[in-house]
Amino acid sequence: MTSGDGADGGRPTADRRGVLRAGAAALLLGAAGCTSGGNPRSAGTSPSPPTPEPPGTRTPTPTPTQTPTPLPEPPLWQPGPAEIQPDVKRRAVELVAALGAWPPGGQGVEPARARVAALGLPPALADQAGPLAPAAPEASLEVVVAQYGGILADSASVLVVCRQWTRGPDGSVAGGGTTVDVRLSRAEPRWTVTELHPGVAGPAAAAPTSAVARVLAEPRIELPPEAAADLRSGTVHDSVPEAMLRLAGPYTLSVSVVRTGHPLDVFGTSRPSDHPLGRAFDVWRIDGMAVVDPATPRQLVESFMRDAAAAGSYNVGGPVAIPGAGNRFFTDDTHHDHCHVGFTF
Repeated sequence: MTSGDGADGGRPTADRRGVLRAGAAALLLGAAGCTSGGNPRSAGTSPSPPTPEPPGTRTPTPTPTQTPTPLPEPPLWQPGPAEIQPDVKRRAVELVAALGAWPPGGQGVEPARARVAALGLPPALADQAGPLAPAAPEASLEVVVAQYGGILADSASVLVVCRQWTRGPDGSVAGGGTTVDVRLSRAEPRWTVTELHPGVAGPAAAAPTSAVARVLAEPRIELPPEAAADLRSGTVHDSVPEAMLRLAGPYTLSVSVVRTGHPLDVFGTSRPSDHPLGRAFDVWRIDGMAVVDPATPRQLVESFMRDAAAAGSYNVGGPVAIPGAGNRFFTDDTHHDHCHVGFTF
């Protein structure tokens, strides 16, 4: 037998060993397995690093939910100690606040009726809310002032001057406001509301007159939303803004009512009021001091009333009795809380 011969049929021993070694290597490779992508990896080495993102791309991160801007929450207006029949005004203000403000989801007639009923007032008053109850998911309201449109023994008109903020479906906030003529009658234990008339000012004119533009830009003349809308509408005689500008020289005046929201007739009479005709305005605060506040100097109020007459008013009302001047001045319970300035044209 020659060297390299074997008992396996004559194949060389070295060749057999080589085959065994190759087979063992193949088995080891199979045992090592493959990556999920089919790429082999050596035993004892770390996994391949993740494939980097293509340039210009980034993993999106969750956007936090934005909290909507809260609506203003001014305190509810309250009558002062010098008011005539203060609970009459309080009653009117409570109703207007119930109709003009609601939490998220509180819009609509039925929730408004429930809020009115909770005040012990007729729920059907909610059907008269008009512009006080716009279609908005949330609203808040500020009562600027509540002044008398008229006060008699058994009936009253309270003019509730409002600013209002509403939230739109997209979360935006819009501001506005109206003046509501609230009618009441005497009842026990409290006066009751019989009807309400929210004002609706006309659309703005194409361009304001020079006097109106100056009033709107004058910081010494404070105008609530409805009064400003009246001036912009072009339905107010020039005598009104011209007198406002003249009075804004020596005074800062806070206007309550111009045209819209005032009773059509002088309360308790059939005589037309100058307000709906665009020939009058009311001032509830002079130099930052309320006309109804007993701490406001009577001399200041009298001086204002005299200057209003000098500015062309034929009919000046207020809490102070001023003699003479051809009956140009008057006072009564209705005007204990504001000064009325009226014109003939």
